Amino acid sequence: EVQLQASGGGLVQPGGSLRLSCAVSGFGFDDYAIAWFRQAPSEERERISCINGGGGSTFYANAVKGRSTISKDNAKNTVYLEMNNLTPEDTGVYYCATTLKYSSCTIRPGRSDYWGAGTLVTVSS
Repeated sequence: EVQLQASGGGLVQPGGSLRLSCAVSGFGFDDYAIAWFRQAPSEERERISCINGGGGSTFYANAVKGRSTISKDNAKNTVYLEMNNLTPEDTGVYYCATTLKYSSCTIRPGRSDYWGAGTLVTVSS
């Protein structure tokens, strides 16, 4: 059974940092790209980062570029997203997802692909 489980959300003060985790199982961890999405209140879900199957190629949306790092731990079948200098605009539910079709980040997962339950991040003082 394919599973993706996001965790690590919570309440963070502006300027703070957090690390989100996406633990996966049920498929070859090295075979497919895994993406992070964010959905802010009243906004559409947007892809903010992605790492390819081999771990050597990454993508960052402009909104998080320069203050975020995506990585993967093959031993733990887990993808991490570390974010720094958080602002209230980073508030939202964060999801990890994969297509189970592509190793590269070129094609983003759609609604019919594989998603984990989200983890809520609230940036507030």
